[in-house]
Amino acid sequence: EEQKRAVIEKVSAALVEATGTPLANVRVWIHDVPKENWGIAGVSAKDLGR
Repeated sequence: EEQKRAVIEKVSAALVEATGTPLANVRVWIHDVPKENWGIAGVSAKDLGR
C-alpha cells in the first residue's frame, strides 16, 4: 500500500514537471493484475514463479 502511494506521488510529480499539467488534472491508475491472471508464453506468471 505504501509503495503504491509513493508511485502515485512520484508519477504525478513527473507528469506535472514534464508536461506542465496542473496537479489537480493528473490521474494515476495502478492496474494490479494477479499473477494467476497473467500469462507468459502460454504459462501463468504464478506457475513461472514471477
